This record gives sequence, structure tokens and C-alpha cells, in this order.
Amino acid sequence: MVDVDELVAAARVVRLPMRVRFRGITAREAVVFEGPAGWGEFGPFPEYDDAEAALWLRAGIEAAYEGFPEPLRDAVPVNATVPAVGPSRVPEILARFPGCRVAKVKVAETGQTLAQDLARVAAVREAMPDGAIRVDANGGWTVDQAERAIARLLEGGPLDYAEQPCAAVEDLAEVRRRLGGACDVAADESIRRTDDPMRVAELGAADVAVVKVAPLGGVRSVLDVAAALKAAAGVRVTVSSALDTAVGLSAGIAAAACVPEGNAAGLGTGGFFTADLGEHPLVGGALRVRAVAPTEAQLAAVEVTGERRDWWLDRLRRCHALLQ
Repeated sequence: MVDVDELVAAARVVRLPMRVRFRGITAREAVVFEGPAGWGEFGPFPEYDDAEAALWLRAGIEAAYEGFPEPLRDAVPVNATVPAVGPSRVPEILARFPGCRVAKVKVAETGQTLAQDLARVAAVREAMPDGAIRVDANGGWTVDQAERAIARLLEGGPLDYAEQPCAAVEDLAEVRRRLGGACDVAADESIRRTDDPMRVAELGAADVAVVKVAPLGGVRSVLDVAAALKAAAGVRVTVSSALDTAVGLSAGIAAAACVPEGNAAGLGTGGFFTADLGEHPLVGGALRVRAVAPTEAQLAAVEVTGERRDWWLDRLRRCHALLQ
């Protein structure tokens, strides 16, 4: 394990402003550091406790000190991501995802209604008539609400899948049973925020697993989980972003390039930032496999000092102690 003082000495704390509110925030903070294999990122959301956040640090250390496995492909298709915006903003959002033929639409946002969700999804269907639609509720519905909402959404056309309609794994299994194959169910938080990601397979709770590198502890951990879910229950995998900077996104792209299935990945989130630590150009709806190395100018433009920097470095030290 790399020495914590070495990590702290290399650490740069950054804050990336965002174009739209996403996941309840308007700026993304993270720590990035360079090691012998490249750059790594440590950016768990502030509400995560140290035990959960430590996995994010493990992923960053893997990237900076071990590097990634050899990819199976040199580019990965991605989905567009539509936050909980009004219908009038949908064309503007989709324009940031040139060539994408799959869109993931946020639904069940706190304070919003099903009518607003239906209008947003309808606007995406209109703007992308030949595309596939995914919806993501982030566990925001009860079982009954999920059943009703998905039925209403299906009236407008098919869904590729409904992601994390309910919070509990048992509820996902019940929603999947009630849907009876009318719509696939995907698990996200039930994979990345649990001690036992295999429980989704054991309960028959999902057709798809949405996996993210940082919350699972690294690219190799993602590939292990993906292989186990496939073997146990035929669950297919979508690799997604944890709203990563360009540094963290490099790890997500590496993982997606190693997954046998070519499922459109949820990695097209770089366009949400007004400034970033590098570029992953979206060409023809796909991202090429490449790692970024931030320049000093890019780092200085978004670097955080003072109390927020101290807060992040203290958190890094605590999480590192849990990895020992």
C-alpha cells in the first residue's frame, strides 16, 4: 500500500463547476494525484461515510499505481444523460452528446411529479425518435409507485430498462416480478452501496447491473463483480460514471472497454462541467480508451485551497487508514 504521506504530498483538491444541477449539486469536488502508472482520483460524495469512501480511494490508488488491464476494444459507446430538467431544456442537453443513440433520463426527483417525468421522457423521445430510453429513479419510488410510473412511461414507448426504481433489493425483485418482463430492471445503488452485490442475483432483482469503478474499489473489482453476476444469474452490465472528473472517467472507460458486452456505458458526463482536468471527446457516440494527464494550468484553474482542501486531505488520511 502506498504511503499516505506520499499521497497527500501529490494531492490536488479541485472543484469543477457544473452547467446544470445534477444529483443535487452544482459543483463537483475531488482529490487527484499522480503516481507511477498515471493519475488517480478520490471523490466520494460528502455524505458517504469513511468506510464507503475508502473504496473510492482504493480505486484512485489502483489507477495511479497499478494502471488498468488490457482493453478488449479501443472505444466504448455511451448513453446521453438527461438530468431532471424541464422539457424545453432537453434538446440543449442532448446536443452535448453527439452521435449517442441511447439516453438515460433522471426521474423521481425529490419535489417533482410523475407528470414532469412523463413530459421529460416524452421530450427525449421526440428529440431522439430512433433512440433507446433508460430511466433512472435513484431509488425514489415505492414498489406501487414504481409499478404505476413504469406502466405510464411504457405507454409512450419501450424502455431499455428502469434503473433502481426502489431503494431496497427486495423491492427491486418485487417490481421486476410485477412487470413480468414488460421492462427490464437495473440495479445501481443496490450494487455499489452494499456489502454483498451478489444479493441482486440471488433474489432475482435485476436484469442489468449498473457498475461504477470508484464505489466498487477499482477497475479490477468492477470486472470481478460483472463476471460473478453474469455467471450467477445472466445479469448484464452497464459501466457508469460517478460524476467523475476527466481523471476518474479514464478509469470508467477502461472498465467499459474490458467488459465483454458492448452495452452503451453511462460515461458521457464530462459535458456537465464548465471546466475539467482533460478531455474525453465524444465522437460518433463513443469515447476512445485513453488516460488523461492534467496540465498545471488545468489544475490551477479549479484548485481548492484553505478549509475545503484541509477537509479533503483529512478525509483521505482517514480512508487510507481503513485500507491498511
